[in-house]
Amino acid sequence: MSGLPARVSVDPAFVVAAVNRRLFGSFVEHMGRCVYTGLYEPGHPRADADGFREDVLELVRELGVTTVRYPGGNFVSGYRWEDGVGPREDRPTRLEPAWRSVETNAFGLGEFMRWVEQAGVEPMIALNLGTRGIQEAMDLLEYANHPCGTALSDLRVAHGAPEPYGIRLWCLGNEMDGPWQLGHRTAEEYGRLAAETARAMRQLDPDLELVACGSSSRDMPTFGAWEATVLEHTYDVVDHISAHAYYQLEGDDHASFLASSADMDRFIEQVVATADHVGARLGSDRRIDISFDEWNVWYLDQWQEQEHTPTDRWEVAPRRSEDTYTLLDAVVVGSLLITLLRHADRVTAASQAQLVNTLSLIRTEPGGPAWRQSTFHPFALTSRHATGTVLDLRVQAPTLQTRRHGEVPVLDAVATHDPDAGRLAVFVVNRHPTETVTLATGLHGLGGATLVEAVVLSGPDPTAANTQQDPDRVVPHEHPHADVVDDELRAELPPASWSMFLLDTSR
Repeated sequence: MSGLPARVSVDPAFVVAAVNRRLFGSFVEHMGRCVYTGLYEPGHPRADADGFREDVLELVRELGVTTVRYPGGNFVSGYRWEDGVGPREDRPTRLEPAWRSVETNAFGLGEFMRWVEQAGVEPMIALNLGTRGIQEAMDLLEYANHPCGTALSDLRVAHGAPEPYGIRLWCLGNEMDGPWQLGHRTAEEYGRLAAETARAMRQLDPDLELVACGSSSRDMPTFGAWEATVLEHTYDVVDHISAHAYYQLEGDDHASFLASSADMDRFIEQVVATADHVGARLGSDRRIDISFDEWNVWYLDQWQEQEHTPTDRWEVAPRRSEDTYTLLDAVVVGSLLITLLRHADRVTAASQAQLVNTLSLIRTEPGGPAWRQSTFHPFALTSRHATGTVLDLRVQAPTLQTRRHGEVPVLDAVATHDPDAGRLAVFVVNRHPTETVTLATGLHGLGGATLVEAVVLSGPDPTAANTQQDPDRVVPHEHPHADVVDDELRAELPPASWSMFLLDTSR
């Protein structure tokens, strides 16, 4: 084999953290067609009695999603949760300003909770701290989680849900640092409101897990200062601070795009440093973790051009940000998953945004089929095979100079080890746009290993994508150049590729 040489050392004694299944979460927002004609379409040939598309549910289960954040996103900052409960014929239709659409409220909390039960995922509920506040948050918590015997819990029972929903994970608003957000506040204003809301909710249920809003981008002018101020108010009453990041290919700069996870790495490290600094200043023994509850490739420039086109139309579920993802996008998504796993000691929840149609892993057509986007595959395979513990690897690789992220290693890698199952999974991205990387992975500390499966996402056309007409154009293939020789995994990694290697370590 020939190519740029790279070496990875694997030792099961060096552990980062246990694999947290919440890292494989996703996000459903009332944006575009994510809900309506996405996961919910009464009258579709494959709709069940609740109007849920069974073809979408099958793909969600295959994807291995563990949590779903709902109902937003920017949508939540103008949302009245009461609009989406009770008999559908009594629910109001309203203008929805965040995404300039008409919201029928045909799908609300009750439908979502029935959907997550069928999908086998944990709900993560975002609260409106934009146009609403403490009382509304307490009301929603009582409606959702109190067994019965009060006005709001009895209302849920009357709405057909006799058992409490038992929602544990709650977001205290969404992107409140953003001037685009309804109810945008300064860090001081938001920090006080979030702390007061958290304390009030904990008076009803002290065992909730709460997420405070961090920066909606590492590029925000308030980044760092925002986290510090918010956490000074909320440090003792929240468990996580959020982080959001989206990446896109700019022009023909493939090298920078393939190195997007370098930016996510820095983002995580800087938020961790800020949180720990605040904890030290406060003399607290608590640790704040990160909920990276929005991340993906998103072609924001294209979306902003569309959104800035003058229109007087208000529509129900208009098409919004229905990016058709390419092979190159899939490689970047695989790399971002590697970064989230590598920081599993501090990133304890994550939500790919979004699940269906809107910058999604799954696409549908009204009345028609559902299919997997290219990005579906690295997510599904990582969720399925990353089990046990995340290992602290030692990587030696050449570097690549990029316009946006400076000098980065050509190799991005993480490994998970499950000794009970006798499995090692190695996930690797070759970031170089044009050069092959020759990988040697030392397995000596495992006492022997055999290769069980090796797959790669690569191809001669980085713009190749899955469509309704050709839904399997981009799929993983068996790795043509991978083997274990002398306790060493050897593989030839094509340019701009994502690879996964499964090894049996049970002997």
